[in-house]
Amino acid sequence: MNLYFIILFFILLSVVSIFVYNEFKDRKILKTVTNLNRGTKSERKMVLKILKSGIKSTAIFHDLYLNNGNGKYSQIDLVVATKVGIVVFEVKEYSGWIFGTENQINWTQILAYGKREYKFYNPILQNKKHVEDLKKFYHFDNIPVFSMIVFFGNCEFKNLIDLPSRTILTKSNKVIIRFNEILENNQPVKYENKWEIVSLLKQAVKNGENSIILEKHIENIQNLKTRNRFY
Repeated sequence: MNLYFIILFFILLSVVSIFVYNEFKDRKILKTVTNLNRGTKSERKMVLKILKSGIKSTAIFHDLYLNNGNGKYSQIDLVVATKVGIVVFEVKEYSGWIFGTENQINWTQILAYGKREYKFYNPILQNKKHVEDLKKFYHFDNIPVFSMIVFFGNCEFKNLIDLPSRTILTKSNKVIIRFNEILENNQPVKYENKWEIVSLLKQAVKNGENSIILEKHIENIQNLKTRNRFY
């Protein structure tokens, strides 16, 4: 019996050691792109997925605050610069059934087999605005920009949605497949202002470290929710 417990102990120790090692390795990789307290846990998982798919850390920009003028900023979860253009990510985490169409202002989350219902702003429209804000800068004039909305969590889409051009809606377990489809099915583009684009995106990431910008952005979001009754 003692031998049994000794074997079991070493098995458990091995499992824990592997888990701790993988966590340490992931944290080390993640820190090549972002701080461990930036954004949401799902956003950081998305950054790791992109890194492990082979994209260089210098092409990944997490938790950006893009200056739109008039003291307002667009918060973008994740931007990846690729050989075929810019991919803008909106990352969500929901469980349950998800109902929504392309142009509905609010989508609906259904939990407990219909007993609980919650509204949230249409992520397609949300990320469309992020893409539009990015395109206001002349550096992006001739560069394709793709919108990718990614859902983490145990959720199920219950509507058939007609997606706009260059827009992808996917769950997290298939996101790298869909991301690679973008790379494989589009022609490479020439970045005439590559370093200006990198500089702009780096500055947008740095803006997220400014407490004044963060406070102002939160205030603008709260005003928007009040005005439009978002949930």
